[in-house]
Amino acid sequence: MIHYDLICDKGHAFDGWFRNSAAYDEQSGRGLVACSHCGSAKVEKQLMAPGIPVKSNRKSGQKMVSAPADPRLAELMTMMRKIRRHVEENAEYVGDRFAEEARKIHYEESDPRGIYGQTTPDEAKALIEEGIAVHPLPRLPEDGN
Repeated sequence: MIHYDLICDKGHAFDGWFRNSAAYDEQSGRGLVACSHCGSAKVEKQLMAPGIPVKSNRKSGQKMVSAPADPRLAELMTMMRKIRRHVEENAEYVGDRFAEEARKIHYEESDPRGIYGQTTPDEAKALIEEGIAVHPLPRLPEDGN
């Protein structure tokens, strides 16, 4: 993911996240990038300082993520990382068996416990329709595609 500080022809500053710079160029070229304040599709990238980490501050193999320019977005990202960390530290990872395990717990065929893993959108919908409470973990920029 790539974050851009954007500005419209009326001077409104806002930001946007894109899969990569080509995705921004393609969407902007088709008029799909619009000002969040006035709706103008005449939008340009603003000058931005890159988020360059200091090498001495990171552990070997640590993923690098630049900080968002908007402090509200930075706070939201921090909260989402805390949620993910809490789930990962306090629940059992069941991988692609998530739907199966959630049903076993719900129908008391397995011991109650917190779990997390992967499932398809259709399977998640089916779980919800069965009355099984499931919630997606937030996707973060460092998760990649």
